[in-house]
Amino acid sequence: MKRVVLIVMDSLGIGALQDAEQYGDAGVHTLDHIAGSVQDLKIPNLIKLGLGNIDGVTRVARESSPRGAYGRLAEMSKGKDTITGHWEIAGLYTETPFRTFKEFPKDFMEAFEKAIGIGTLGNYAASGTEIIETLGPEHEKTGKPIVYTSADSVFQIAANTSVIPLEELYRICEIAREMLVGDLQVGRVIARPYIIEGGKRVRTADRKDYAVSPSGKSVLDHIREAGKVVYSVGKIRDIFNGQGVSISVHTESNMDGVDKTLQAMYADFEGLIFVNLVDFDSKYGHRRDPEGYGRALEDFDGRLPEIMTALKPEDILILCADHGNDPEHAGTDHTREYVPVLLYGDSVKPGVNLGTRKSFADIGATVAEYLSVQKAQIGESFLDQILIGR
Repeated sequence: MKRVVLIVMDSLGIGALQDAEQYGDAGVHTLDHIAGSVQDLKIPNLIKLGLGNIDGVTRVARESSPRGAYGRLAEMSKGKDTITGHWEIAGLYTETPFRTFKEFPKDFMEAFEKAIGIGTLGNYAASGTEIIETLGPEHEKTGKPIVYTSADSVFQIAANTSVIPLEELYRICEIAREMLVGDLQVGRVIARPYIIEGGKRVRTADRKDYAVSPSGKSVLDHIREAGKVVYSVGKIRDIFNGQGVSISVHTESNMDGVDKTLQAMYADFEGLIFVNLVDFDSKYGHRRDPEGYGRALEDFDGRLPEIMTALKPEDILILCADHGNDPEHAGTDHTREYVPVLLYGDSVKPGVNLGTRKSFADIGATVAEYLSVQKAQIGESFLDQILIGR
């Protein structure tokens, strides 16, 4: 039974795309800048797979005999959003970037407040951890939810769960999702619950994303329509608004994501295990914390042997990213970068250099060919280059 275990190391970009300057991202390189900031970054398993051998990576050691196939992918779609990146991985092209806002229009906010029955606080672009500290006291006093956005196409609603219970926060987000259509459509409405712990406001793992539905049929749809399983781990289900997903499990952290990935791998089915490890992005990239990002990479690297050992004979492991989030870049938002692709398994030729591919969608096309299902809108399979016996 053939399976692909596809793990997105959320935001692990590996250098500015040729058009990065148009996005204000000239000179960015998430991986190299982490490696340059963290003394003696210990990621031996990623190095053995060939991470340091990828074109454009300069601060991670090269491996003389890589155990995996490796390369880098350019983003064909316009933008640098989570949804855009994941949809392209799955074979969908986004021509027009999702709309972003510095603040949402006054008439919309008035209508939204009327719909939820209470006023709001904020309505400006901000770091999520900073805005809950700034507006948290007023929110906790008045009960008004905190609304904010960023350079991404998002409408985020933060609340202390002792003030607005989780289910009520979710209901408020659902109302926002229904209202943010047409010229106001954003890629995601995000519930951002928090608690007070040790005197500090701490966001919980109960985040929930309400995304727009995919623009067409992705490789997930084709896998499921072929009678195979699409098992999503983390926020994959939210990103695709449930479309094409057979089984979905929530995660609380990167390490919880690894645990739940292993649980999925131990089960018997044919298809795709699609995983997002969000901590790299949400906890360290957006917070511009290269040391924390480096530690998170080391933690994931330490779990890779478990994942590789759990692979069944016909399983293929694919590691990639969906955009960059250079912790040494200005601002707090995603960066327009190439992303890595690393492949490993009994059927994968070690040491194959895929060079620079034109689209993230080459992953989806390769998955489709390996699982013998229809490919999506875009993407060119590289299965012939990496499969033993081809």
